[in-house]
Amino acid sequence: MNIRIGQGFDVHKFAENRELFLCGVKIPCEVGLLGHSDADVAIHALMDALLGALALADIGTHFPDNDNTYKNIDSTLLLKKVLALPQFDSWHIGNLDITIIAQKPKLAPYRDAMCRRLAEVCSIPLDAVSVKFTTTEKLGFTGRGEGIAASAVVLLGKKDGRP
Repeated sequence: MNIRIGQGFDVHKFAENRELFLCGVKIPCEVGLLGHSDADVAIHALMDALLGALALADIGTHFPDNDNTYKNIDSTLLLKKVLALPQFDSWHIGNLDITIIAQKPKLAPYRDAMCRRLAEVCSIPLDAVSVKFTTTEKLGFTGRGEGIAASAVVLLGKKDGRP
């Protein structure tokens, strides 16, 4: 096939004394997300979508949370490592679409910065990046303000167009 589609999902709970990063952008917030790395839930969902598109397992397989190499690491560096895997050599990202599910903080003011950062890290045109936000109408853990979830979809195309 000349195309592959991948889907990813991730969740992190809020934690005190942590900074909040989403799509590689630092977001002013009184709390951050708990995780082994910087806990950028949006990039984690994106990495799982990319890995899934090529049937390469999940980010926990590639970057286990019991490996101190990845302790507090910037998730954009992990994303670059995923894109540098040899399996990606013959593929390019056609587009990516991320939905961040959060009751708080308000994220719309950061959308442009998030899209620019993802386009830069992935080396793709800005018009191939979509970042959206939604709440859960105060339902569930995101609605109660306990954390943030993210979903991502990517379309990969063969660089040479051949199957």
